[in-house]
Amino acid sequence: MAGFDKRLTAARADLAAAHLKGKVEAERYVEPRPMRVSAASAPLRRAPGKDAMLDTEALFGETVDVYEVADGCAWGQLRNDGYVGYLPEAALAAPRGQPTHRVATLRSYAFPGPDIKMPPVHLLSLGSLLEVTGSRDAFLVTAEGLHLWVSHLAPLDLLAQDYVAIAERFLGTPYLWGGRTSLGLDCSALVQLAMTAAGYVCPRDSDMQERIGEPAEIDADLSGLRRGDRIHWKGHVGIMLDASRLLHANGFHMRVEIETLRQARDRIARMGGGEITAIRRSGRADKRPAG
Repeated sequence: MAGFDKRLTAARADLAAAHLKGKVEAERYVEPRPMRVSAASAPLRRAPGKDAMLDTEALFGETVDVYEVADGCAWGQLRNDGYVGYLPEAALAAPRGQPTHRVATLRSYAFPGPDIKMPPVHLLSLGSLLEVTGSRDAFLVTAEGLHLWVSHLAPLDLLAQDYVAIAERFLGTPYLWGGRTSLGLDCSALVQLAMTAAGYVCPRDSDMQERIGEPAEIDADLSGLRRGDRIHWKGHVGIMLDASRLLHANGFHMRVEIETLRQARDRIARMGGGEITAIRRSGRADKRPAG
């Protein structure tokens, strides 16, 4: 495993993905079984069991390449960002077709029929993926028969123009280590969800995100910052709203908060979090290819 990021490598001492044969040592190698997240979200933990640390969450409709199922847990790798871990088997189902739409609002209820008075089946967070097969009244209907309000969904090829505006929708959302939904999320999930909605390729964790985009050329007094610049510390990341204000999910406020960059910088340094390690700026070259 030397040289491999364990977070992104589907390999254990006893089991590894077939495509890693010859690259890592394991007792056996297996081909993946694609599964789809069928719960509103699914926790991905670094070890089996509900008491294991939450590393991230998979959203409804996302694909998981599963390599093993045992004792109610599936060990696999998320296709969207490559994260590896254990998910509840009950939160996964066999895939149907391909997603066509995503939830474009902060969150949206999925109903069993075209009536907002019906008890909802799910509360889906921004970025959840759905296969829309039809429409009925003011609802779009999915392959599973879920009904979602038409204005709450967007086709996958209709991307947000301003990723910062997407991030701003999460203002006040509780901070949750490993969280990746509008009910609770961490600093890097805020960045990932917002940038993905705008078509950027964005990995899951802040140290990975520090390697995307280009260094922003700014002065020593922090002048020259732009909307959308990402400010990185060791283990933390935030998004500039403008030349002076920072938006970030953080454990000090325990929510997504806006404050001046100088306030955040000084407090983080005072509390032992260190100095700013990088300022990154992403452009068109960092977006996924069209189609």
